[in-house]
This record gives sequence, structure tokens and C-alpha cells, in this order.
Amino acid sequence: MSAATQLQLSSFARDVAAGFSDPRQKYLSARYFYDDLGSVLFEAITLLPEYGLTRADERLLRLHAGEIASFCTGVSLVAELGSGTGKKTRNILQAVSKSASRLRYSPIDVSAGALACCERELFDAAEIEPVCADWLDGLAEIVHNRVRNSSLLLLFLGSSIGNLDRSCIQDFLRRVRSYLRPGDFFLLGADLMKNTDTMLAAYDDPTGVTAAFNLNMLARINRELDADFDLRAFAHEVRWNSTERRIEMHLLSGREQTAYVGALEASFAFQPGETIWTESSHKFTLCELEDYARASGFTPLKAWADHEWPFAEALWKA
Repeated sequence: MSAATQLQLSSFARDVAAGFSDPRQKYLSARYFYDDLGSVLFEAITLLPEYGLTRADERLLRLHAGEIASFCTGVSLVAELGSGTGKKTRNILQAVSKSASRLRYSPIDVSAGALACCERELFDAAEIEPVCADWLDGLAEIVHNRVRNSSLLLLFLGSSIGNLDRSCIQDFLRRVRSYLRPGDFFLLGADLMKNTDTMLAAYDDPTGVTAAFNLNMLARINRELDADFDLRAFAHEVRWNSTERRIEMHLLSGREQTAYVGALEASFAFQPGETIWTESSHKFTLCELEDYARASGFTPLKAWADHEWPFAEALWKA
């Protein structure tokens, strides 16, 4: 096993230990959804009729890529936080490349499998230089190696911003801004407020794909950390938190049980009805997005909203 793999596993193990030891609410970081299997399951979720978010994201990028590119003059480098397979990025790359003699695209993702798909999907749209890392670590690597005087367009699509705790969003955006030069651009996708039943259905589809995506978190712990979770003893649960304006995904323990995690040499007890909180998906307003931009050192240029599924692409300038 390589040193890099050992470091990754130890980080995973530490986060599992911290999350399962919290006396108030057991939790797991949503970053651990996206191993290779989780990435495939998420791609399946984007095809579900109940999950309109990705289609809205893709519609806006397809319809407005040219206008977005017209704002981003001088861009020769496009980077993307949490790119996945990158299929919805093609429209942006094609639009930006029309005014760039040479365009480089650096997708950042923790899944090597997703990045490999990204390279296959977009090899003809730009020079692809994938970075397998967490969002900010990957961004730090890219900006460290960027050519002097090159302008950057950073993409953060699919409302991944909503997975952060609301109290952490402002700090995260300031950290993103700290990596950018004045004149760089930031295109942020964000899911907007809508009917509660519609939002709940998007995260609890009747075919059970989202449930499998959620339960894969425990399966990953079994595979990578030598644990013995009984996946049949947990159920997928979705909640709407109206105070925080977020969807929450949980794994609900169906009985009193104990799971052993070999990598930690530790056991963790679960009571009937106790949950592991795995994801938050915050919902926003257009005014709120503008406030975030200004407070974190950006100038909002324009936002485009989808009316079939309320979703926005907001373009900011550093």
C-alpha cells in the first residue's frame, strides 16, 4: 500500500472515529460518498425524474454558456471543484475556447474513476489535467502551478455549496477567494428554495437509488476500514429542516446494534431510532447568493435562474 493511500485511509478512519463518537449526533462527512461506486450511484441519481437539479444545471449551462464566456475575457485556464465526470462542463469549455488560443481544464475530484471518465468525456474540448484531491487542496495545487498572467475561471457547479454547513459557507468562499487573483472568475451553481414535497422527493426516490447511495457510505467503511456494518439494519431517511432551510440525509438504525471498525480497533453502539447524519443540502435565494459574493471578496456579475426547477448559476469576479 502506498504512503498516499495510507494517509487517505488514516484520514478517513479519523473522521469516522470523530463522527461516531459525537455524543450529540453521530455523523459522517458527505465527502466520503464519492468513492468510485458512490460516484456511479450519484450519476444514476442525476437521471431520476424526481431529481431535477442536475437537469436544471445542465440547461442553464447549455443555454447561457456563450453569455457566461463573454464575461470571462482572457481566460486560458478552467478549474472545477468536485467535477465528477465533467459531462455538463462541455458547454462552458466550448464557449470559452472560442476566444482562447489554448485552453486548459483542471477538474478536481476525490474519485480517480470520475476523473478518468472526465478525461474520456472532454478530451476533445480542452487540454485535460485532472487533480485527484479535496476541493481546496486541489485548487491550491492548480494555482501554484498556473502560468503567470493567465486568467482563471473556477467552476463550482451542481449546488455542492449547499453541502457545507451554513455557518461555514462564508469562510469557505473567503478561502476560495484567497486562491484567486483579481480579475479571476467564479461560476457557482446553487439550488433555490422550492416546494417542500418536491425537495423531499428529490432525495428519497421510490426506486431506492438515493438510499443505495447513502448506504454505500457504510459499505465503504466495511470495505476500506475493515468494519462489519449490517447494511440491512439501517434505513435511508430524509428530513426537511425549515429553520436552516436544508434537506438532511440520515442513516437510521433499525435496532440496537454494535459495529466493529477494524482499522480503529473500536466498536460503536447504535440505539433503535438513532441516526448517522450524512448530508445537508441547503437551499438558497438569489439575494442571499449576492450577499455571499460581496462578503467574501467577489463582485456579482450576473445570475441565471431556471424556472422549470428553481436553480441558479451565479457568475462572480474576484
